[in-house]
Amino acid sequence: MAAQTATAMQTTKETAPAKHIPADLFGSISDAITRRAFELFESNGRWFGRDLENWFRAESELLHPLPLEVKESDEEFMVRAEVPGFTAKDLEISLEPNNLKIAGRRESTHEEKKGKTLRSEFCTDQILRSVDLPCHVDTGKANATLRDGILTIEIPKAPHAKAVHIEARTI
Repeated sequence: MAAQTATAMQTTKETAPAKHIPADLFGSISDAITRRAFELFESNGRWFGRDLENWFRAESELLHPLPLEVKESDEEFMVRAEVPGFTAKDLEISLEPNNLKIAGRRESTHEEKKGKTLRSEFCTDQILRSVDLPCHVDTGKANATLRDGILTIEIPKAPHAKAVHIEARTI
């Protein structure tokens, strides 16, 4: 399978939304989870105190788990995430100085055949993952590639400020 590339987006004041993904994919996924959690709240008789349980159940129903691995070297972070069935066009990668967000939405069609479905374990068509990084990174030099369902993101660390010794002067 040929390697595909995805671009890391740097947040600036003049960002243009990607052409193939809704302008605010993170927000639309969060809205869908909120709606489903409220449906669960209503179906359980509107009993308070189960908000977190409803939220986690809604997430598990709507989002595909996104297993990932984060490795650190002296110069960079290497993030590998499993995104089977997603193409580079389906993914949105957002990088902030100390946070990485990976979101994706794919369109799929399941043919309805005659007969009763006894069990269906198809993966959901949305993913969302946010990872806090332990130090600031250089957002302008990040690189992401997608190959065989594995998203690899190389994120260079931001240069550290050098310690400087300052002599006090008597005035």
